[in-house]
Amino acid sequence: MKILITGCAGFIGFHLAEKLLNNNKFRVYGIDNLNTYYDVKLKQDRLKILKKNINFNFKKLDISNFVKLSKNFEENKYDYVINLAAQAGVRYSITNPDTYFENNISGFYNILEVSKKIKIKHLIFASTSSVYGEQSKWPLKENFNTDKPLSFYAATKKINEVMAYSYSNIYKLPCTGLRFFTVYGPYGRPDMALFKFVKNINSAKRIKLYNNGNHYRDFTYVDDIVESIIRLIKKPSKEKIPFEIFNIGGSKPHHLKKTFLRYIEKILSKKAMINNLPMQMGDIFKTHADTKKLQNKINYKPKTNLKNGINNFIMWYKMYFKK
Repeated sequence: MKILITGCAGFIGFHLAEKLLNNNKFRVYGIDNLNTYYDVKLKQDRLKILKKNINFNFKKLDISNFVKLSKNFEENKYDYVINLAAQAGVRYSITNPDTYFENNISGFYNILEVSKKIKIKHLIFASTSSVYGEQSKWPLKENFNTDKPLSFYAATKKINEVMAYSYSNIYKLPCTGLRFFTVYGPYGRPDMALFKFVKNINSAKRIKLYNNGNHYRDFTYVDDIVESIIRLIKKPSKEKIPFEIFNIGGSKPHHLKKTFLRYIEKILSKKAMINNLPMQMGDIFKTHADTKKLQNKINYKPKTNLKNGINNFIMWYKMYFKK
């Protein structure tokens, strides 16, 4: 059984590939363009781990290149595709919208088109909790209106959902979109708050707290994301239009300053030096996932609590950077 993971050198893609490779039923293929949005060494180190497994096949490839992507799909005839390749980051999308258009919209169109062409069994793709924009009701449910994204990053993910729905409707391509809620864990992205906070506090440098740290985030440990994806692979929608959207979140929002930052300080045994800043454009005050729909589908809900998850990240960080 052949599974393709796009963005396999990325944070979630790496963890997903590693877990799938522990199951001998799957032959895992990965593609990634290894872009320089953050330190390429981290991506290469993730790949080194994956390449130790003989059932892993990697190709450096950009999903925005239709000709090469199409050739790759034709040669390998994948059964399942999990699209995690995208330009991530809310703040970066303010200054670099063109790369989001190229990777997240044009690139995703290519994924849909080549998946349709070789008739894959199920396309699972990453969306984001950012599509909800600013809401006043929580927890956030999949049927809430998502027509007012606050950032271009969120807009591209909303567009992905709409594009996938149309392919499911017209071509009966089974598509499942996953709205991830603040994913964290070992080998995490350097542009995320956990990585930045640990790095700066550990080095006695100041951290930036937007909105004075008065945010609430529904943090989701990467292992819980991975387990949810794996349980969904062989469960495409059986509806007339084979399309579904699911939230994947911890379902427990935490205050950024009072809880998240305090855990980090406690585990590091160091106090943070803080620069308090106003709310950043495109940011959302609170995220809180309703995950009942997902639980009903796969009989699973996230298990890792925030304190243990942060501790796992810090243990990895200290080992990786030997500090």
